[in-house]
Amino acid sequence: MSSSLTCTKLTLFTIAGVIIQTIGLSLFVYGFFPVKPALSGFSGPESFRAPTCNSAHNQSERDLPPDQLKALYEELSGIPSFDRLVLMVIDGLPAEFVLGKDHQPPSKALMEAMPYIQSLLANGAAIGYHAKAAPPTVTMPRLKAIVSGAIGGFLDVAFNFNTQALLDDNLLGQFLKFGWKMVMLGDETWLKLFPGLFIRHDGVSSFFVKDTVQVDQNVSRHLVDELSRDDWDLLILHYLGLDHVGHIGGRNSILMAPKLLEMDEVVKMIHTSIIMNQENGQGETLLVIVSDHGMTENGNHGGSSYEETDSLALFVGLRNRISDYASYNLNTVSQVDIAPTLALLFGVPIPKNNVGVLISGTFESFTDDQQLKALELNSWQLLRLLQAQLPGLSCENSPCDSFSHDQGSRKSKCNGNMEIVVCCLYRNAAVLHNSWKSKDVSRSYSREDYSSIVAAYYEFLKTASEWLSRRVTDKPVNLLAFGVAAMLLSCLILLCLIFHICKEFYFRETQHFDSISGKYTWNLAETFILGVMLILVISMGSSSMVEEEQYIWHFVTSTLDLLLLRKTMQSLPAGKSRSSFRLYNGTKKIGFQMCSIFVLVISGRTLRGWHQGGVNWTYLPDISKWLEHAGSNYIKFIRLTSGLLMITLCLFALSLLGLRRKLVVVVGFSFLASGLLVLQHVMLYQENAFVSSSCSATLWVQIIFAVLGIATIGTFMALPWLMPICESKMYSGHDSHMSTSVPIEIQKKYPLLELKDSLFVTGWAYMFCWCLLQLLLQQSINSVPILLLLVQIFAIMIYSSYWGLHHKQWVEIAALYYLGMAGHFALGNSNTLATIDVAGAFIHGYVHLNEGHKLSRNSSECRFWTSSQDYACISLSSSTGREFHSLDCIHRCIAVDEESSICLECLFPKVPVCLCDNCVRLYRCIFCGWNHDLFIYGAGPPEKDAGLLWY
Repeated sequence: MSSSLTCTKLTLFTIAGVIIQTIGLSLFVYGFFPVKPALSGFSGPESFRAPTCNSAHNQSERDLPPDQLKALYEELSGIPSFDRLVLMVIDGLPAEFVLGKDHQPPSKALMEAMPYIQSLLANGAAIGYHAKAAPPTVTMPRLKAIVSGAIGGFLDVAFNFNTQALLDDNLLGQFLKFGWKMVMLGDETWLKLFPGLFIRHDGVSSFFVKDTVQVDQNVSRHLVDELSRDDWDLLILHYLGLDHVGHIGGRNSILMAPKLLEMDEVVKMIHTSIIMNQENGQGETLLVIVSDHGMTENGNHGGSSYEETDSLALFVGLRNRISDYASYNLNTVSQVDIAPTLALLFGVPIPKNNVGVLISGTFESFTDDQQLKALELNSWQLLRLLQAQLPGLSCENSPCDSFSHDQGSRKSKCNGNMEIVVCCLYRNAAVLHNSWKSKDVSRSYSREDYSSIVAAYYEFLKTASEWLSRRVTDKPVNLLAFGVAAMLLSCLILLCLIFHICKEFYFRETQHFDSISGKYTWNLAETFILGVMLILVISMGSSSMVEEEQYIWHFVTSTLDLLLLRKTMQSLPAGKSRSSFRLYNGTKKIGFQMCSIFVLVISGRTLRGWHQGGVNWTYLPDISKWLEHAGSNYIKFIRLTSGLLMITLCLFALSLLGLRRKLVVVVGFSFLASGLLVLQHVMLYQENAFVSSSCSATLWVQIIFAVLGIATIGTFMALPWLMPICESKMYSGHDSHMSTSVPIEIQKKYPLLELKDSLFVTGWAYMFCWCLLQLLLQQSINSVPILLLLVQIFAIMIYSSYWGLHHKQWVEIAALYYLGMAGHFALGNSNTLATIDVAGAFIHGYVHLNEGHKLSRNSSECRFWTSSQDYACISLSSSTGREFHSLDCIHRCIAVDEESSICLECLFPKVPVCLCDNCVRLYRCIFCGWNHDLFIYGAGPPEKDAGLLWY
C-alpha cells in the first residue's frame, strides 16, 4: 500500500520538530530563568571612595597584609568597628515568636519560652527587626542573602539540594582578608558555601528533619569550649532543631516551647560569657541572632506568604541602649539589609552585589558624622551597582559625577526615567551632605539639617534597592516570545504528524470499518475532554487560578464521572429492562460500570474534602483537621485499617488470575509480608512520631525497604520468564481472569497474549509497593486518601474493561490523568513550595536516597496514577481482543511520560512550558512506536489484517 507519509518523511519531520522544540525550549528557559547580572570580584579600598569614571583599583592597597589593610579601612571609613562577631542562626524561627505581630506582643506562652531574650529587649540591650526574606524561602539562598546582600533567583531552590561554593563577594570573604579566623557549628550548608574557610567546624545535615534533639546538641556541646577560646574572630552557630520541629508538628507542636527555651538558654550563655565580659582583652563582641525564614502553620516553608518571609534580625551588644523598646521591635527591614549593616559595623567593604540598605537603628551610638559617612558608603556601593545595570549611568553617559561635586544646597524634584530619578536623588543627598561638611567647620548646622540629609540618603537608597531587587526577576520578553513561537511551530508539526498517523491507521482499510462506521463518532464525554484542555490553558494565565488549581481538577474529575455515568445509562436496553439490570442476562457489564462510577464519585468527593488545599483557604475546616483534633489514637486506628484494606484489595486483584498459578501465590505472599511489616512499623512508632528516627525505627524501615525492593524487582524481572507461555495450557478456559475470555480466533492470532497476565501481576505489584511506601512516607493523616486512590484505580479498570470495542483509549488516559491530578491536591499538595513535606523523606540512614524519597512523597499520587495507565490499556486490550498496535503504544507512552512533567509540577511552581512538555513527550512516543513495531516484527510476522502502522 502506498502512503503519502513514508518512513523517511516521518523521520525528517520528527527530527525537525525535535530540533525546533529544543531551540524554543532553550530560548524560553534562558529567558524565564535569566542569569542574574552581578559584578565579579571583591570590593576593596575603592569602595570607601566616591565612584568616578577615572577611579582605578590600586593593587598595592589590595595586597596589603591583614593588619595594615584593616587599619587602612578604618582610616578611610572613619567608623569605629567591633572586633568579634557571633552569628547565631535559628533555622525557621518566625520573627513574630520574638517580636509579636500587628502591634501586639508575642503570646504569653512564647514570652515565657524565651524569658532572657525578652528581658534583653525590654531593657534596651537588644534591637529586634522583622527581616523580610525574599522567596524562595529555603535555607541556602537565604544564607547567601545574609552574607552577600544579594537576592537569589528561583533556581536557587534546586541548588539548595546540591549547594555549591559561593564565589560572589560576601562578608566572610572580606573577613578572611582581614585575617579573621572563623569557626562554624551547625548546618553543613555553610561548609558547602565556604569550603576550607573555617579553622574548626562540626557540620550536621539539615534534611534529617525527624531529628530534633541531636542536631542541636551537636552544636551546643562545643559551645562552652568555644566561648572560652580567644583564637576565633567569627563564630557561626546554626541551629536546625526548631525548623525540624516545625516540619514534623507545625507551629503549634508540643516541642516548640521547649525548643524555644533551649535557644533562649544558648543566647543567655553567649551573652553572659562574652557580651557582658568585654574587659577580657578580646575586644568588643557583637551577637547577631537571625533566622533564614519563617514557617507556615504546618511548619513548611518555601513560598512568599507573610508567615514564611517573616524572619528575625536581633542585635545584641550594640553600644547604644534603646530606650523606646516598642518602636524598634515593630520595625520591618529586608533580610538583605543585614549584609551592609554588618559590613559597616565591622569596618569591611560592602559586598559588590549588595542591594540592601543600612539599618539605621544599629548606628544610634555613633556620631552624626559617622552615621552620615555610613549612609554615604552605602550610597556609593549601590550607585556602582546601578551603573553596571543602567546604560544611562555608565561612565560615558553618567550625569551623576558632576552632581556629587555640586556645593549648592538646593534640593530639586526628581522626575523622568530611572536614570534621571536615581541621579537626581543621589545628587540631592550628596548636595546636602557636602553642605553639611562645609557647615561642620563653622559648627553652624542644625538638627533639622541632619534629619534632611538622612531622609535624602534613605530616599535614594530605598529607590535604588527596590529597583535592583525587581531587576533580579525581570525577564527578557524577546527571548520568551521567540521561545514560545518556536514551540508553537513545533506543535503544528506534531499535530500534522499525529493527524497523518491516525488517518493512515484508521482509514487504510475502509472496507474493514464499514460495519462499524459509527465507531468513531464523538460523544459528550470526549468533547468535554477536549474542552478541558482549553480551560486549563486559560486558567494558567491567572495567578489566582494557579494558586487554587485544585478546584479545577476536582470539578473536571466530577464532571467527567457524571458524563461517563450518563453514557453508561444511555446504553441500557429499552423497555422493562431499564428498571432491572438483569446482570446474568446481558446487562451485567452495565451494572459493573455504574457501580464503578459511583465508587469514583464517592471516593472523589471524600478526597475533595480531606484537605483544604491551595494557598488562600487552608484555614477552612476539613476532614484531616477534624481527625487531628480528635487525637492520635483515631488516626492510628484509621491508618491501620487503611493498610489492611490495601492488602486485601491487592490480594483480591491478584486472585483474579486463579489460585492454580503458584507464581501469583508467591508474589501475593511476598507483598502480604511487606504489608504486615509496614503495619507493625505503624503500631510501634506512630504513637510518638518524634522518636521515629531512632536506631530501631531506622533499622525497621530499612528491612521494609529491602523486602519491598526484593519483591518488586523480583516480580518485574522474573515473572515474564517464569510464567509459562504455552498456548494450549494458558487458554484452556479455566482461568477466571478477563484475559482468558478472549475468543479462540484471537488466541490463535496472538500467541503472546499470555504476556498480558504477567504484566497484570507486575502492574499490581508496582502499585501495591507504591501504596506501602506512601504509608511510610506520607503523613499519618493521609492513609485514607492513599487507600481511596487505590480503590479508584481498581474502579476505573473495571469500568474500562467493559467499555467495549467502541472505546477510545485516549478517553481512558484522560480520565486517569484527571484522577491523578485531583489525587495530588487531595493529599494536601499545592503549587507552592510551602507544601513540600520533607519530614517523611528522611526515615532511614541513607543520605543519597533522601531526595528520591522527597520526590516520591510529594509526587506519589501522580506517579501512582500514571503508572497505572499502561496496565489499564493492557487490561482493556485483553478484555476486548484488540491488537497491540503502534497507536496503543503511543497512548501508553503518553501516559507514562506524563509522569515526568507532573513530578516536576509537584516540586516547582508552574511555568508556561506546557506546549514544549507535551510536544517532547509525544515526539518520544513516536520513537517508542517505531521500537514497538520493530519488536513485534522481530518476534514474528504479523497477520495481514494486523499489519504494522508504518509499513
